Amino acid sequence: MFWLRHSTGDGSPVAAGPGSEPVRGPRRINTVLAGVREFLTHGTTLGTVPTFVLSQLYEVADDRDLPMQARGEGSHLRYYAKARHRAAEPQEPVGRASDEEVLALLRACRSARDRFIVLLLARAGLRRSEALGMRREDIHFILDASVLGCRIPGSHLHVVRRDNDNGAWAKSKRSRAVPVDFLLVQAYDQYVVERDTCREARDSDFVLVNLFRPPLGAPMPPGALNDLFDRLSRRAGLADGVHPHALRHGFASNAADAGAVLDEIADLLGHASAASSQVYLHPDPQRLRSAVERVAALAPRRNG
Repeated sequence: MFWLRHSTGDGSPVAAGPGSEPVRGPRRINTVLAGVREFLTHGTTLGTVPTFVLSQLYEVADDRDLPMQARGEGSHLRYYAKARHRAAEPQEPVGRASDEEVLALLRACRSARDRFIVLLLARAGLRRSEALGMRREDIHFILDASVLGCRIPGSHLHVVRRDNDNGAWAKSKRSRAVPVDFLLVQAYDQYVVERDTCREARDSDFVLVNLFRPPLGAPMPPGALNDLFDRLSRRAGLADGVHPHALRHGFASNAADAGAVLDEIADLLGHASAASSQVYLHPDPQRLRSAVERVAALAPRRNG
C-alpha cells in the first residue's frame, strides 16, 4: 500500500519522507488492491497460488456479534470475508456539476473524443463504467431505429450489462434506453471522424478507445476516465476538480429542474427504485427560491 501510494511506476526506488505528496489517492489504491485480490483468489482455485494466501488477503468473521435484525433468516452462523488491506477513503458527498463547470470542462478538451465523453456523462447521465462499456451497436443516433430491430423512437443509446475486457460493466442488470439530444449526436459524429483516423481503433467494437497513447485502439479502462477529468479540471482552472460522477448528479438535477418527476429520473438513471434517485437531486437555488415565493403567493393577504 505504501508502494502504491508513492511509487511513480517508472522503476525508481520509493524513498518518500514525511510530508511527501502521494502519487495515488485512496480510491485508486483500493481499485488496484481489489484487482490483486481477485487475481490471487482466482489463482487459488486454479492451484497456482497457495491457499494460505487467502488468509493474508481476507479476514474471515461470522455474524454472531451482529444484531438480530442484521442476521437475516435462519439460526445458523453465516461467515463473510473482509479485505484486510484497504486505504481509508474520505466519505465526501458527491455534488452536482454545474452547467458552468461542464462548459469549462468542454472548453478544456483537446479532442472530439474527450468532448463526447463529457457530454455523454452530462447529457445522458451515464455512470463511468456504463460509458466505457458501450459498444457501437448500442448507439442508435437516428430518428428511426426500426431498421436496426429497435422500436424505440428518436435518437437514443442503450446501456447493457456485459463482461468487458477493460473491467467496465453496467451496475444494473436491467438494460435501459436513454434518449439523447442533438448536442450529444453532434459530438458523437465529430468523434467518429476523429476515431476513424486511428487505424487500430477501426476494428474495435468498443465506443471509447485509446486514440493518443498505447495500446492504440484498446478500450479505455475506468481509471483513464478519472485521470482525464483530473487533467480537464486542472486545465479548466477548477480548483476543487470535477469527478465524473458529479456530471451524473448534474444530469439528474437538471432533469428535475426541467420538470421531470422522480420515476422518470429513476428510469433515465437506471435505478430499480425511485428512492435511489433522490440522493442525485440537487435543486437549483433559483428553483428553491421560486418554491418559497409560490408558497408566499398562496398566503392570504392582510388588509393594512
